[in-house]
Amino acid sequence: MDVLIIVESVLGPIRSADLAAVGFGKLAAQQSAGALDVLMLGPTSEGDGEAVSHLGARKVYVLAHADLESYTAEAFSAAAVAFLKDRPYRIIGSVTSSSTREYFPRISAMLDVPMASDVLAIERLEPERALFTRAVFVGNLLAAVELSGPQSLVTCRASEFQAPPSLDQPSPVEQVAVGDSLRHERKRFVALSQTESGRPELTEAEIIVSVGRGAKGPDEGIPLVAALADTLGAAMGATRAVVDAGWMPNELQVGQTGKIVAPTLYVAVGLSGAIQHISGMRSSKTIVAINKDQDAPIFDIADYGLVMDLFQAVPELTKAIEKR
Repeated sequence: MDVLIIVESVLGPIRSADLAAVGFGKLAAQQSAGALDVLMLGPTSEGDGEAVSHLGARKVYVLAHADLESYTAEAFSAAAVAFLKDRPYRIIGSVTSSSTREYFPRISAMLDVPMASDVLAIERLEPERALFTRAVFVGNLLAAVELSGPQSLVTCRASEFQAPPSLDQPSPVEQVAVGDSLRHERKRFVALSQTESGRPELTEAEIIVSVGRGAKGPDEGIPLVAALADTLGAAMGATRAVVDAGWMPNELQVGQTGKIVAPTLYVAVGLSGAIQHISGMRSSKTIVAINKDQDAPIFDIADYGLVMDLFQAVPELTKAIEKR
């Protein structure tokens, strides 16, 4: 019962989240007594395939079709389905992301294969039955999901799995091709607009400083929190309330409807700790909370808490760190 992990290779270097998905794949292959293969999809897949080849896969496949130059759900799902023809993998997986939320359900429908999303753990893998644990109700409950049939699609939460160690001996890398057009006849890629920032990317950062409504506005507390983040060399995050108010861009939102993160250090400033936000950062290794409300729910999960007004605490903390 072999396992395939699909990795997008479109923008920049391979993400740590994709490496965690390969770790999920190795774990699934061990439990199913099978082999792990990796499929790289996208224009930079050849170079990225060489990088992934040291993670212990049996083989790394590279698929760099002209229609994959820019991401569209239709093209990526069509490419995956074309590759999977006559390749009966037991588990087909990837990391949970904004793109896999879009194109993995399409693969599921096209192949008529059951799917589980945002999986936290593998409970059991059998030839006709797979059992996984996933979070539901914003992480308040854990659900056991059973998928029946010889094949299953899975997206995994990167924060719950570890990237495999790099090996000296590389796996063979094989280029594959699909001859047909992958484009949707009524859809075309127009442009990609990216926000440039000198800070680390949110899902890749080891340290994240997040801000809530306690900042009071983009010209009040946000610059203070930004100065703290820059002193720590950290990425910045925000609650949905901050993003909805237009104080910070939506790509910095952490939580149920934002990004799931698990940094080494998470500093929560002026945010109460609504369950929707906590679901996106509760796997952080160390959580530090700063809030003037001692009853704020964020203190229930924080390793260290400071009951203090952020307008006093953050400048003092920034100065202290600068001296260190």
